[in-house]
Amino acid sequence: MLSSMTGYAYEEKLSGDAVVSVEIKSVNSRFLDLSVSLPPYLAQLEPYFRNSVSEKVLRGKVDLNIRVRELNSAAEISADTGLARSYMEAACKVAAAAGAGAEEISIQFILSQPGVLTVNRSYDMDRYRDMIEPVFDVAFSRFMSDRIREGGNLRDDLIAKLGRLEECAGFFREWQPRMEDTFRDQIRRRFDELLGDDADENRIMTETAAMLVKYTINEEIVRLFSHISAMRSELEEGHAPGKRIDFICQEMNREINTIGSKNQSAEVGAMVIAAKDALENIREQARNLE
Repeated sequence: MLSSMTGYAYEEKLSGDAVVSVEIKSVNSRFLDLSVSLPPYLAQLEPYFRNSVSEKVLRGKVDLNIRVRELNSAAEISADTGLARSYMEAACKVAAAAGAGAEEISIQFILSQPGVLTVNRSYDMDRYRDMIEPVFDVAFSRFMSDRIREGGNLRDDLIAKLGRLEECAGFFREWQPRMEDTFRDQIRRRFDELLGDDADENRIMTETAAMLVKYTINEEIVRLFSHISAMRSELEEGHAPGKRIDFICQEMNREINTIGSKNQSAEVGAMVIAAKDALENIREQARNLE
């Protein structure tokens, strides 16, 4: 399925004794640029979720944010009474030196000192992964569906724009025989003006052939139609055609520029401009594809 590089999904759920939220969003990027944000104590789980995303997302700047809000904390708090006593003794000395009494030293002051109270927690990574994974799976599925939905819209729009480019190529193909007749008539008039009835038909044909070698656009037209067919196949069948389509656009642009440089008529010139406009629209839109 064709995918856009832009997508968004959010899911929040009560999982066990914690509320887990997962947010995934992405924008365009030439390559996969994945950022994973987890609570610091769950940093060990980052490779797991990073791999889960990178296995299915090929391009785009993706931000994955995972938050866990615990409802029941199982933390153990220990007190270093010896350290607290030392802080108290030192504070009393300072108070005495300042002419104050020990009663002015609050217990809150002692408790706020580093190391007096220590919070001890054990983090079971498997338990947290089991809590987060179901929420992540729902959010990631919605995220991928959002990219595919937008990819379908892009495909329809690109096919329509490709149809316009194909019309331009069809005009070039229809005009090519008329170019040959135009060259032949121009050369015949010049010979008639110079030589009158003495004009040599073989010489006219030779000059016409030389002009056709220099200005014919038949090969460019054939290649342009080939590129159009290749792009249509990528849009309809390609798994992740973004980079491939960009390359095809470069090849199309080369053929259109060559047709323009060989052009000898206002009609073809106007259609070259239309073809370039259609191609630029295709290229701009294709930058959103994965």
